[in-house]
Amino acid sequence: MKYRTILSDDVGQAPRTLTAQDTIGIAAASLARNYHRAGDLHLSLNAFTFFKDNEYFNDIVQGYTLFGTQLNPQLVYYPTKNLRLEAGIFLWKDFGTPQLRQVRPTYRATWTHGSSQFIFGNIKANLNHGYIEPLFDFERVMLKPLEEGLQYRLNTKRVALDVWVDWLRQEYAGVSYQEQIAGGFTSSFQLTGDNSPVQVSIPLQFTARHEGGQIDTLHKPIQTLFNYASGVVARVSLGGGTFRAVRLNAYGLLFDDHSFANYRLPFQNGNALYLNGTLETRYLDVMLSYWQGHQFFAPLGGNYYQSVASRYGTPGFTDAERRLLLVRLLRDFRIADAAAITVRVEPAYDFNKQLLDFSFGVYLNFRQEWLLGNVGRRVRVGQ
Repeated sequence: MKYRTILSDDVGQAPRTLTAQDTIGIAAASLARNYHRAGDLHLSLNAFTFFKDNEYFNDIVQGYTLFGTQLNPQLVYYPTKNLRLEAGIFLWKDFGTPQLRQVRPTYRATWTHGSSQFIFGNIKANLNHGYIEPLFDFERVMLKPLEEGLQYRLNTKRVALDVWVDWLRQEYAGVSYQEQIAGGFTSSFQLTGDNSPVQVSIPLQFTARHEGGQIDTLHKPIQTLFNYASGVVARVSLGGGTFRAVRLNAYGLLFDDHSFANYRLPFQNGNALYLNGTLETRYLDVMLSYWQGHQFFAPLGGNYYQSVASRYGTPGFTDAERRLLLVRLLRDFRIADAAAITVRVEPAYDFNKQLLDFSFGVYLNFRQEWLLGNVGRRVRVGQ
């Protein structure tokens, strides 16, 4: 079974399903599906309040807390039924400080053609891509909520595809910094029929991050980092009741530094194994994960899985052979069609350090649109 995440950004759009082992799951369909006609004008509000306490005591990543709220009011206009234009403002405030952390304009144009979507501007970010957490950090929902660039998404009965580019930093002539670009794709190919008792699919994922440019004053060597992941995902239905399904998935991952011998990292390549088993119950999902990484590094991935210390860790520290056991307890509480709360409890055991860490998170998401009217049918006086 697949789930729509309450933190995804596809209200009113063609659905993009994500498996619960990768993100936050929510039962049933979208929070607020909107039906529209050419000329419709909507007011939308996305509100997200988050609390995540990381009680970490290792050299890769020390403990810290994320606590705040993000608001994104927008006007939404449909020049045609298949073209959606959104414009608004994004506000981000962390609790415990009087200042706003970000105030940014937002704009997105989405053209839907059959099973395809072409997105320009603020693309559907973070969890919407559907990555596994070692490749794409769950905390980007809070720390990197906006991505700007281009995106193509395909969603059919058998194939799901997301190809994207996020322009992280623009370079101008004479500046003292490099341009930064991230991108990649996720895909899933379903092998079994919809009525099969065992649902099996093959995922394929790729990320790239690049720093470079030729017109800055640094003349610093470029850095280009690639990550790959593939494996198999299976779900067996248990027929409902208290125990609803079992999900099993296994991924092999690769890291490759394509910086043309201008290496800045202690490792130039690496690999990892990521195994997951999840029991879906009436009350919550229980997920058990095993991670074994050899010189693995993913610049967009979760800090806890890396062999290189994060900015929250001990500078210069590495753990070439990282072995972890993680447990996730996940529960979604639907408040209304447009609002839901998710709770996550995640203990993690480091075999090398013989150390038990844990994190705890609570997330409130509200996402709704109101129809203001159909302005496309209005004609100026005198015409």
